Amino acid sequence: MPTVQHEFTQKIIEILNTYFPNQGSQILDSSELLQYLNIKTKAANRGSKSRAGLANHYAIYVLVEDYLNKRFHIQGSYSDYEGARFTALLRRQRELPFGSKLQNHALNHRLNEEFKKYFPTSSYIPILRDVKNNKYWINENLLKIYIDDLEINIAEAIKDIIDAYVAARSQAFNDFMIYCQQMIDIQKQDPSQAVKFIKDLLQPNIDARVFEIVSYAILKEYYAEKQIYWGWSPDELNAEYLVLYKTGRTNANDGGIDFVMKPLGRFFQVTETLDTGKYFLDIDKVQKYPITFVVKTEQTVENILNKIREEATEKYSIKAIVQKYMESVEEVINIPELMSHFDRVLERGKGAAVIEEIVFQSRVEFNVEAEEEDILINEE
Repeated sequence: MPTVQHEFTQKIIEILNTYFPNQGSQILDSSELLQYLNIKTKAANRGSKSRAGLANHYAIYVLVEDYLNKRFHIQGSYSDYEGARFTALLRRQRELPFGSKLQNHALNHRLNEEFKKYFPTSSYIPILRDVKNNKYWINENLLKIYIDDLEINIAEAIKDIIDAYVAARSQAFNDFMIYCQQMIDIQKQDPSQAVKFIKDLLQPNIDARVFEIVSYAILKEYYAEKQIYWGWSPDELNAEYLVLYKTGRTNANDGGIDFVMKPLGRFFQVTETLDTGKYFLDIDKVQKYPITFVVKTEQTVENILNKIREEATEKYSIKAIVQKYMESVEEVINIPELMSHFDRVLERGKGAAVIEEIVFQSRVEFNVEAEEEDILINEE
């Protein structure tokens, strides 16, 4: 497949050139594993729409690191190696930046499955595994390539490439966190600059996780002023303000529920796609329970709803089925709607609260601090 070109591609070639002068581009084009890493490092650009999950990067990293630490790239004989233990690999993954909450999925199957998706005709998968003994190997066939009949081992370069990618992501997140902290102070001195900061984050090209965090912070404050009355009888009503809860991390596989509202029980799903098939999938996951979609787009709500209806009609044709899907879309909130809600929050003097929530959620999301203790993962 043609090599994907993006901002970090040149960094990959630069690193390869330090090991193999003037051959970086050729080596990248010749290696499926490098091309896979090139695809997976697109998010090095802080404005990328890609999520910055590192599980698959780190699965490769810890196995390559084990390979290098035991000097197999120099002395050979990797085929005789007894393999790395799962517990040691997982422990090492969780020591790495942003890795404290990583689970075992990438090591056990997810990396290999995704690699096969990108390279379906490849003869190799990246991770070899002895399930009975819980031992793991990097597939050495993917670490060796041949240029003009000369064997080249790219293990050291792969480790450096992943290190460079993580450093780039860390710098982007650190800059964002520093900026957030500065905004708290600016809010007290010049609220207009804090407002500009948040509105600049509500753009179609912003990082998906940042958009979800900002959306949550705005909507939490927007709904906090709304009060409902409920009870078991007309004579015994309870007054309660609406509270929005974030249900998990932004890249979690949580069944399509990003926020939940109490006491109304409303579901919110944040999405950056206009692919309505994803909307139908989310609706089906919760058995057509109504969902409010928060969409990272400036397209009008009317256009989004029309597109959903048109694609539902094309896919299902039966009017009753189409109507059932449309009824499951409780509301669509686009970027202009979020801006409008934020203006309402500002009118109430709650801009500082939005900033503080963004800072807190960002610290949790980017592992600056742990919101909760890591879940113990049993060895498989």
